[in-house]
Amino acid sequence: MNPPEPNRQRFGNPFVKYFAATRPAFLSVTLVGTLIGLATASADGLTINGVKALLTVLFALVAHAGANVVNDYYDALNGADANNQTRLFPFTGGSRFIQNGVLTLRETRRFGYALLGAVIPAGLWLTAHSAGGLLLIGLIGLLMAWAYSAPPLQLMARGVGEGAITGGWLLVVLGTDFVQRGEFSSHPLVAGFPFALLVAAILYLNQFPDALADAASGKRTLVVLLGPQKARWGYIVLISAAYLWLAFSVVLGALPPSCVAGLLPAVWSVKASRRLLAEADNPARLTPAIKETIAAANIHGIFISIALALTHRV
Repeated sequence: MNPPEPNRQRFGNPFVKYFAATRPAFLSVTLVGTLIGLATASADGLTINGVKALLTVLFALVAHAGANVVNDYYDALNGADANNQTRLFPFTGGSRFIQNGVLTLRETRRFGYALLGAVIPAGLWLTAHSAGGLLLIGLIGLLMAWAYSAPPLQLMARGVGEGAITGGWLLVVLGTDFVQRGEFSSHPLVAGFPFALLVAAILYLNQFPDALADAASGKRTLVVLLGPQKARWGYIVLISAAYLWLAFSVVLGALPPSCVAGLLPAVWSVKASRRLLAEADNPARLTPAIKETIAAANIHGIFISIALALTHRV
């Protein structure tokens, strides 16, 4: 059973209210992304610096939280969330904090940008204790967090949201590895790419229940552009690319054999794809598929992290 939508009575405590507005349950994919980055560094024989690792994880989560809040603000401005009658809360249709009067537009905007701004001093400190390349990674990451929702770029509304999400979570893995390594490496890119695709699959599937509201508000997501019957095959492309990339990376020796464990969550991805193929025109029945897609991404990332972390010790 899905939880009830937020209201003022439930969130009288300011700390709880603002924390809940970040949609904390969905920050897990960023936590898992940082674990992959730490694991690639460890697999290459690096000793993990605990302080830098903790700061990296914490502020990656803050950046994701800020992006969530900023997204709520701009979806309130364009009317997408207010007009969304087919939402599957809490997975789609935004946090509902603005629509249900828990936070005002101004409060949401200030909070979202404050979270993104809080990442900057931490990023500068980590850059000073690793290497200058981290500054580039951080700047691109913040730009994508803003440009995903905010005009004039508004990537989520131009049919390129999946590419932005893939790139964003690949940066999470790359940046976490870079903090420990102090230089760029292909290892986190190879290991993180299938995970980033599976995260993009979450966003993609969420577009089906939101398609009517997105179209009415001018958001041209791929599901809006293609229509549900054609768009459902895009999900198959994303998950297939993710697992095939992993399989070929192991076969070619770019990742250790133990990383085949990352293929096991394909069970959930296949179940979700079968539901989507059958119910693309009936998005009210996609909640199980969304849950399966979230599970597949997180468990895949955890398995990859464990496999890589144990590689150097064997």
